Amino acid sequence: MKLKLSFALTLIATALTPAMAADRPHNVILFVPDGMRSEMVTAANAPAMAALRDAGVAFSNSHSVFPTFTTANASVFATGHYLGDTGDFSNTIHTGYQVGPANGSVTPFLENDAVLGDVDEHFSGDYLNQETVMKAARKAGFNTAAVGKLGPTLIFDHTDRSGDSSVIADDPTGSAAGIPLAQWVKDGLAREGLALAAPSRGANGSVGSATVPGTVTANLAQQQWFADLFNKVILKKFKEDDRPFFAVFWSRDPDGSQHNQGDSLNAITPGINGPTALAGIKNADNNLQQIRDTLRALGLEATTDIIVSADHGFSTVSKQSDTSYAARIAYADVPQGFLPPGFLAKDIAHALGQKFWDPDQKNLLLGDAQHAKFSNGLIGDDPLAPRVIVAGNGGSDLIYLPQKTTKAGARALTRKIVDFLLSQDYVSGIFVDSRLGKFKGALSLRDINLEGSAATPRPAMVVNFKSFSFGCALPTTCSVEVADSTLQQGQGMHGSFSRGDTFNFTAANGPSFKQGFVDAAPVSNVDVSRTIAALLGLKIPDTGKLTGRVLTETMPGGAMPKVRTKTISSQPASNGLKTILQYQQVDRSWYFDAAGFPGRTLGLQPWP
Repeated sequence: MKLKLSFALTLIATALTPAMAADRPHNVILFVPDGMRSEMVTAANAPAMAALRDAGVAFSNSHSVFPTFTTANASVFATGHYLGDTGDFSNTIHTGYQVGPANGSVTPFLENDAVLGDVDEHFSGDYLNQETVMKAARKAGFNTAAVGKLGPTLIFDHTDRSGDSSVIADDPTGSAAGIPLAQWVKDGLAREGLALAAPSRGANGSVGSATVPGTVTANLAQQQWFADLFNKVILKKFKEDDRPFFAVFWSRDPDGSQHNQGDSLNAITPGINGPTALAGIKNADNNLQQIRDTLRALGLEATTDIIVSADHGFSTVSKQSDTSYAARIAYADVPQGFLPPGFLAKDIAHALGQKFWDPDQKNLLLGDAQHAKFSNGLIGDDPLAPRVIVAGNGGSDLIYLPQKTTKAGARALTRKIVDFLLSQDYVSGIFVDSRLGKFKGALSLRDINLEGSAATPRPAMVVNFKSFSFGCALPTTCSVEVADSTLQQGQGMHGSFSRGDTFNFTAANGPSFKQGFVDAAPVSNVDVSRTIAALLGLKIPDTGKLTGRVLTETMPGGAMPKVRTKTISSQPASNGLKTILQYQQVDRSWYFDAAGFPGRTLGLQPWP
């Protein structure tokens, strides 16, 4: 037994080398305030985030990746690769097979541990096709943990579901559906008088309906349990172990409260700036302050770097269109004249003269007065062999052409869909797989780093929806977007290519970073993982080539990088519309500001 123990300790010591041999790396905490808009962080709204930013590094030119959805950006945080490599193109994707835990749908919602496990198994054990920074840190001997929102939390170390390696705690923790907790975690919860299972969201999960307002309560109880687990159990144990650690706290707020808020039923104002959304911001901010207080109490403040980075910005939902066929039909649960869930799929089916099936209702054939359950759609004569699949997501949707056909046939179908999209007032920008050719009015997926080494099926098209500001001093704090969603007008959504959705909050503080430094260079969530890996001394092999950069300018002695600002424009379509992309570039890393049709995307600057 002693020989086995000695051998195990030798293996651990070996694993800690070279990353920790001569210069022990600092601990790193990534705090993700889901859906935190950069310009909403003020001393009044979020004092802890503002204080961390002002004393450390303020990223004044921060970016989410597009499509601006949660699991997409979680895959970027986890791997340091753009979506063309990770294949997590949006929260809902087409997987190419029926996913059991998603009720057999071919368009599963990825914010689900069982779905992630099933998709992993289908794609050779790792649907991202990239090693995550947390997995690399765990293998190198670091203590590792990820706590918080269901879906993105697991993505950081999704291929190990034993509970004996990284601590993974999210919404189903403590139930049969959750990732098991190691015995020391359960013992710690019991010692602190905490429940062994995560509480539900309670009233915060109330989404409402077209006639009943959503929640007016932030996600207080659930997040406090996560914060207590993180601070009183995990950080305390990591301190006792006296080993460097990498930990993630993914706060569902303000995202959850902004999505479901009931302050603005069917009205654009106050939208996501009402009291419920502000309470969600304050809730996340309180969690960050508790973590900082714990680090100070444990004597870890001087050896721990904290990076705060939201996955995306946020917008208020609009459900209005003058051109949509779907909006002209009466539904039992949709206000007259409003866009129903799945309007894009329904509109495309109508334009092509094809049948419309719902993959989330066992491939139910939908009639005129019916809409999709979750905004997804199968289009064609046979739901098992559809011509077109639409994965509905919110501020943008994915379109797939799953049938194998001739290049000319695929191009002809794409042309029909593109022509239709160009006729709709809710569309603002089209991106097409370059394998299908070039189309007037559209740019390519390659232009936005969606063509890479992904294992999952690549969309044929990504459709961005119209966005605008309802009028305020800082337009990105009051952005509005047409959203293909089950949520109501006035509630909250993201996913578009507006600057309101791409401008996420990012800041850093700790011994590895400059103090009182404003970084005006463009940064994005892709860079966060690369920077964390550098801080931890990790060398992670890259499967794909679409990677971010290490933010060396934020570290003592680091110099500012050279930045280039660029614009790409498609050829104009017959109606004059053209997709324009505005971005910045540092070396090989691209930072997407905004894209779409002139006049239809918030933050898209005038183009000749």
